[in-house]
Amino acid sequence: MATRGTRIFIDPEIGEVVLKKSIRARHISIRVHPTRGVSVTLPYIIPYAAAKLFFQTKRGWVLKTIEKQKKRREDAEPQDNAPTAAEIEALRLRAKAKLPPRLAELAVKYGFSYQRVTIKHNSSNWGSCSTKGNINLNLNIVRLPQILQDYILLHELCHLHHPNHGEDFHILLERLLRDHTAELLRNAPASKTIAFASEASRSKGRFPITHTLSKGIKGYKLW
Repeated sequence: MATRGTRIFIDPEIGEVVLKKSIRARHISIRVHPTRGVSVTLPYIIPYAAAKLFFQTKRGWVLKTIEKQKKRREDAEPQDNAPTAAEIEALRLRAKAKLPPRLAELAVKYGFSYQRVTIKHNSSNWGSCSTKGNINLNLNIVRLPQILQDYILLHELCHLHHPNHGEDFHILLERLLRDHTAELLRNAPASKTIAFASEASRSKGRFPITHTLSKGIKGYKLW
């Protein structure tokens, strides 16, 4: 929850970004902390909207910094549980069998049209959508609960209409997630879906479902 002198907005990949006004700040600055997250500090005379625009210009650097911090943490952790080549290949087969049909189902249901879908194995993101309408999905997606799988697929489908993370993108994604989550609760109320829906209902953010599911994905590591 935002306190006096702060604002919070939700980035779909990063999660909460805190805008903080400070009497000591002489200019806008961004800090990426491995446990406390991303914050933007600004002088009191500068409006929050200007700080948010500044963040957008530095968003690529923020994502790279988060990835570097994640890599350092992973390098420091024991690798005993690293998946074998056989496990990765089995996961690839599951992903190829499940994800393209599910993406096509959601696209038809919500009125999207894409060119092709590719299953990839990388450690940088869960999915991406090119300007040509091609969608890439990480094979790790099938390790997630269904509600989080669908969140990633809908996220990439929304990029077909809005190739950025601006206001219109967030509005569209939140609307689809609200309808989709309600349908999952009616037809297949899995425990994870119930838990995420309950948490979202308590959120006071502008895009509570997007925020809740984005935060939920952070609990899973890419193999």
